[in-house]
Amino acid sequence: MSKLTKPAVSTAKKAESGQFSRIFAYLLIPILLVVAYLLFQFVLGNPDNFENGNPKGHPKPNNYFGMMYKGGTMVPILMANFLLVMAVFVERILTITAASGKGSIPNFVKKVQSFLSGDNVSSAIAECDKQRGSVANVVKAGLEKYQEMAITTEALDRDQKVLAITKEIEEATSLELPMLERNLVILATISSIATLLGLLGTVIGMIKAFSALATAGAPDAVALSSGISEALINTALGIGTSAFAIIFYNFFTTRIDGMTYAIDEAGFSIAQTFAAKHK
Repeated sequence: MSKLTKPAVSTAKKAESGQFSRIFAYLLIPILLVVAYLLFQFVLGNPDNFENGNPKGHPKPNNYFGMMYKGGTMVPILMANFLLVMAVFVERILTITAASGKGSIPNFVKKVQSFLSGDNVSSAIAECDKQRGSVANVVKAGLEKYQEMAITTEALDRDQKVLAITKEIEEATSLELPMLERNLVILATISSIATLLGLLGTVIGMIKAFSALATAGAPDAVALSSGISEALINTALGIGTSAFAIIFYNFFTTRIDGMTYAIDEAGFSIAQTFAAKHK
């Protein structure tokens, strides 16, 4: 019963984690849109940021809140994108840090390999319990299958037993990796969308600027400067948000690739050790 219960409990935990991540994404996006709009309207658009207390006029010298407010209607959308990137970064860093377990993953893999070389599978499993990360969970599943195949009375040859161990490791990996990769699609999407939104805001701002130049007589200086500000601020917000999204996405994928490599290395060692020690 215990062997049947452990995977069921593990699967239930992964399902709960996946449900939380989905709720996190579904609720966070509309909430951040509202937060960004409120910040735009009441913080950036505060009359204290503008000359004569008029948000339709010029921002006060060196008042960056007022300058951002002049970016126009695309600013709250770009702000929401930026806040979403930051929120996903915090959520993923907490998840992946927890999934990394305790201590160095390469050192953990070396310890497991050392225990396997000494035919001390129980100590290797105990080391997995100490590490408590996603790599340790996969390795532990493989080691438990290793022990099961070592004492099984079924009519299986060595290759079939090695295949059973490898399959167990692959199944455990398929439970762990989706949890690590979840919500990274948000970063990948924003890395492209933020730049396009910034360019859209730039085009809108330039249209307003050229409209001011096209007026008969003297150009409308306020409308001209407002249009140029809108163009430049949206460009800066879009490019900046996209840059952060790309950096964070690459950072997390590198961390996940490192964990995947550790799983592959440990899984290969388990399978090869079993093949060498059991004829």
